Order: sequence, then C-alpha cells, then structure tokens
Amino acid sequence: MTTARALYSMVTWAAQPLLRRKLRRRAAAEPGYAVAVGERFGRYPQPIDSLVLHSSTDPLGQFVWIHAVSLGETRAAAILLGELRAQLPGMRLLLTHGTATGRAEGEKLLQAGDVQVWQPWDTQGAVLRFLRQFRPAIGILMETEVWPNLVAACRQRGVPLVLANARFNEHSLRKARRVSPLARPAYAALTAVYAQTEDDAERLHAIGAQVHGVFGNLKFDVVPDAAQLELGRAWRVQALRPVAMLASSREGEEALWLEAVRAWITSRADAAQPVQWLVVPRHPQRFDEVQQLLQGAGLTVSRRSTWSLQPEPADVWLGDSLGEMSLYYGMADVALLGGSFAPLGGQNLIEAAACGCPVVLGPHTFNFAEAAELACAARAAQRVPDLTAGVAQAMQLARDPAQQAAASERAARFARQHRGAARATVRELLQLVRQRTVGRHEEDVDA
Repeated sequence: MTTARALYSMVTWAAQPLLRRKLRRRAAAEPGYAVAVGERFGRYPQPIDSLVLHSSTDPLGQFVWIHAVSLGETRAAAILLGELRAQLPGMRLLLTHGTATGRAEGEKLLQAGDVQVWQPWDTQGAVLRFLRQFRPAIGILMETEVWPNLVAACRQRGVPLVLANARFNEHSLRKARRVSPLARPAYAALTAVYAQTEDDAERLHAIGAQVHGVFGNLKFDVVPDAAQLELGRAWRVQALRPVAMLASSREGEEALWLEAVRAWITSRADAAQPVQWLVVPRHPQRFDEVQQLLQGAGLTVSRRSTWSLQPEPADVWLGDSLGEMSLYYGMADVALLGGSFAPLGGQNLIEAAACGCPVVLGPHTFNFAEAAELACAARAAQRVPDLTAGVAQAMQLARDPAQQAAASERAARFARQHRGAARATVRELLQLVRQRTVGRHEEDVDA
C-alpha cells in the first residue's frame, strides 16, 4: 500500500461517524437513506438466502456486479444490462448504488436471483467484507465512480474491474492531478476503461487509465417507454396551448426561469396566448419547495401525482414523479435543459432527443460537453447565453408548428445516428468474462 492510500484509508475510517450523521440528515428529506445503513459498511444480515451463491446458466455461476451511483448512472446501467442479459442468459446481477434515487430506480431492473445493496464505504474493512460476501465475477463501474480502496481490493482478489461509459472532463482531471499519488494508481489498476469520447479518453489516459475503447454514450441506446411517450403526446394534443418544459431543473433555476417568463410576458403585446409551462425538478425532495415557489409567485400549480385521465388546468404543471421522463418529453413541444443555466454542468439531453423533443441549452454543459456540441451541430439543440434568451427561444419554437416539427425530426434523427455503445461495450465485457472463466478452469486443473 502506498503512503497516499494509507493516509486516505485512515481518513475514510475516521469519517464513518460523519457519514452516519449525514445519512440521518438526508433521510429526513429522503427516507430511502435510512434503509439498510449497515450495508454501506459491509454489514449484511445473516442468513439471507438471496445472497448465497448458487449456480446459474452463466458459466461463472457468480454475480455480474454493476455499480451505478445515482439516478443517471442507473438509467445508463439499465441500457447496458439489457444487452448483458441478452448475451449472458441466466446471469445474476449484483447492483450497487450511492443515492436513494439511484436505488429506487435500480429496483426496477432486478430479476429473480439478483441482489441490490448499497455501495460499500471506501474503507478497507467494508470493501473486503463486500467482496467476500458476493465474490463477483466482474465489476462494472458506471461513468465516474473510481474509489481507491475498492479498486485495489478488486485487483488483489483478481476481480476484473472496468469503468464503462466513462466521462472525465477537465475539472475532473484537475482534481485528480491534485491528488495524483492517490488517483493515478487507482485509475491505473482498473482492468479496462471504455470512454464516451476521444477527449474523455485522452484525459483518462493522462491520469494513468488503460483506455480500451471509445464507444460513445450508452444513453444514445435508450429506447423511450412507448406507453409513456404515446400518453404524453396525447396529452400534448389535448392541451389548449403549446407546451414548453423546464426539464430536470436544479436549485435556483426555477427562480431564474420565473424572472425570465415574467420579463418575456411584460415585453410582448401578444402575451394573451402564452405557452403551457411544465416544470420537472431534477430531485424529488424539491417537489414541495418548487410548488411553494411557484404559488408564492401567484401561479396556480397542478401536480402530476394528482392527475387521473389528463392534466388539470393550471398556470404551471409540476412533474413530481420519478421514471416518467418519456411522458414529460412526449408532452413537451420544446424543453429547456436544467443544470445548464446555473454552473452545474447540465443534464443528459439524449433522452429528450430520443423522444423527438427539441432542446434549448444554457452555457453550462461541461458534464455532457460532446453530446451537447454534437446536438447543436446537428441542430437537434440550440444554445443560448442565459434563461432569458432560453425562455424567448422556447416560446418562439413552441408557437411555430412548422419550425417545431422540423426541430423534432432533427432531434430524433440525431439520437438514432449515435446508437451502438451498448453492443460495443458488452462485446468487450464478454471477452473479460470468458478470460476469467478460462483462468478459473486452469486454476482448478492445476489444483
């Protein structure tokens, strides 16, 4: 063990009481954080029949472990998992998360024999207990999650560990370089990295990672929920006005949006026929907060959770459900992309494009830089300097049926043209699985 990782291990061990306190605070707003807290420290109740290894039609008879820290990574994992199950029938999934929203979304992916637990906190003890309990055949970290002790323990125990759909922006590289004695060995110890873009690959290589492929973004392979999309489009047709959405909004953006809408209405002589606004906050714990903000501004609000046959009339519709983005994008003629108007790096625009929903971006898209640039180049998205310009652009597009239809087609075509990352990634993963199978067979023969 290096000196850097020894010091890091001491810090993570000492921080465990602080983590427990943080989880208790988070659980007050999101009860999911109070569930199975012991799992985060590698403590699993015994006996649990579902945790006991047994044979399956997978030659390894062991778990394929996927770690998807949060909601976005879990949705990307779902795309990869579909292709994995097709290629490894009978595989057992071990699914881990770091956030309550990720875990809730991940529950939908489980089949008989699968197991879902929290990601172990990165102490040596918790990580070793996790690996001894589940003995995964392979580990797949989604997008950004690289933990030094977890990577080192997998290397020591011979568990291939890969970083899939990897993204690594300049900010991440600068942070990693500041702790290079810790970060560089962790990235170098990964069995393989599959990057989203050439720029991501170059930055990952600079911090020591072995990049084995650049396959694009898994999220381009998303297939929108057909039933949700159909219902959303039907509700859009029934709406009395064009529908514009503030999608996956983050803290502070709703207030900026309110100011921009008011400014637009004040400046227009034809504001008697505005669009119908739909606001969908990114985080569920903010649904009530956003409703209070809107009502405090004198607006009437109708929440998705109260609808039965169709949306109820109101100044603003509030999307207060999880797992229904296909519905919301189907409802919208155009979407303003949350996270891109405050300096938060933006949210994923690919699902919107796959649903044929044109997107208006703010200036801050560093978390999805290449996807944003490609979308703008294909005219599937438009970039504006701020929310005032964004609201004006969204209003114009939503109120022009011909322009909106053309933009919708460009968005859908853009999404179709960039598919294929899931198949390429699984092809590489299967090679690692087969190598592991052969290696174990040879060990058994030698024994």
